[in-house]
Amino acid sequence: MFIAMNRFRIAPGSEEEFERIWRERQTNLPGMPGFVAFHLLRGPGSPEFTLFASHTVWESREHFEDWTKSDAFRRSHGGAARSGTLYLGPPQFEGFDVVQEILPG
Repeated sequence: MFIAMNRFRIAPGSEEEFERIWRERQTNLPGMPGFVAFHLLRGPGSPEFTLFASHTVWESREHFEDWTKSDAFRRSHGGAARSGTLYLGPPQFEGFDVVQEILPG
């Protein structure tokens, strides 16, 4: 398993707009080979920014890398530049290989 996360610093007062953009954007993830799950996470806020993270789970790092090279990826990320005033800097990518997983049951 591989977990891909992007951390976003969002301008105070822009949180609802950021969430709306994510809810309304085209997603091509469910049809991608190796895709397991997606979460948009809202973290702590401060006077400077509110922290968000996108969190995707993949069967493998290779599946994630195939996604990033796909036309579906380009289509899904095509509108990001138009919402530039919401972001306080570029997203910070973090990728993790799962070394242990505990499931219920």
